[in-house]
Amino acid sequence: MITLYSPLHRDHAPAFEIFRGDRVPAFETPARADIVEQRLAARGHKLRAAHVDSHPVLAQVHTKRYLAFLEQAWNDWVALDPAHAGLQPFPSVWPVRSLRSDVEPVNFTARLGLYSMDNGCPLVAGTWGAAKAGADAAASAAALLLDGGLKGGDAVFCCTRPPGHHAGADFMGGYCFLNNAAVAAQSLVNGAGAATAKGCRKVALLDVDYHHGNGTQSIFYERADVLFVSIHGDPSTEYPFYLGHADEQGAGEGEGFNLNLPLPAGSTASQWFAALEVACERIACHGAEALVVSLGLDTFAGDPISKFLLQPDDFTRLGERLGQLGLPTIFILEGGYAAAELGVNAVNVLEGFEQTTVEEA
Repeated sequence: MITLYSPLHRDHAPAFEIFRGDRVPAFETPARADIVEQRLAARGHKLRAAHVDSHPVLAQVHTKRYLAFLEQAWNDWVALDPAHAGLQPFPSVWPVRSLRSDVEPVNFTARLGLYSMDNGCPLVAGTWGAAKAGADAAASAAALLLDGGLKGGDAVFCCTRPPGHHAGADFMGGYCFLNNAAVAAQSLVNGAGAATAKGCRKVALLDVDYHHGNGTQSIFYERADVLFVSIHGDPSTEYPFYLGHADEQGAGEGEGFNLNLPLPAGSTASQWFAALEVACERIACHGAEALVVSLGLDTFAGDPISKFLLQPDDFTRLGERLGQLGLPTIFILEGGYAAAELGVNAVNVLEGFEQTTVEEA
């Protein structure tokens, strides 16, 4: 399987975050992608660099003013005071109900709050470069599948970070700045970045992260060309709390093209795979020409901030089931914070997928 990787991800290395009221070492660290990369190399997988500039498709996925803010945020922060170079900025005010969000404040902290859904995106000097490299990988993955003729069983893995599925059109949150899965799906629809101009009429986007991909849902909620399906912890008790309920089924042209499958904390592998079967059946009915997978690996039983009970062999089974869909597939690395097991679990998914497609061929 083709794997896209950039060492630029290491430039986003926040020292700490605020977790449940405490200042703690950051969970989302460069070690995550490096451990996956090392496991891939040990198993004989070859890594490539991205070759497509994602700027055009980023402008379709995110708003112009959000992108402008994010690209310049660190420079604006340090320009306020050179001493800020040694600090991580966090928002302290948000435009909640009854407050205006249409007017961008001049104050940096106010702007940071305007574009943040929470305080879970600590900025550092290399944040934009790392996030942009991830988006470039997503756009490159789509181009590779399109140029390959969208053959069933073809797949590309984006071994990138920071993750992206909590990022909406005009906000960051939950460690996510740019929505890589949305970039991949939109690029497949566009045909953008590929030698061919022909894009996909229908794309399916499956999110298997423990936490609901609220940003991805919101981006495609009123569209019928991109089906969004998510298996995740029940938002009544689990982050991101305010989206991911089963009654959210799309709106307008997108009505019926959003499927949430929330599960209670502590769900077993058998419960989880029952939900996966529902997801796969819906994807098959969609008639998708390609699949994008937000590959969160925090469903692992040992994850420090999540509460499902999957074991390493279950990730092989996941890959096998996705391979049975027979679709050209892009895997995007999302969450997963049990760092020691992350590489094994990621590669198990990919090799399970490959084994199935080889057998069927």
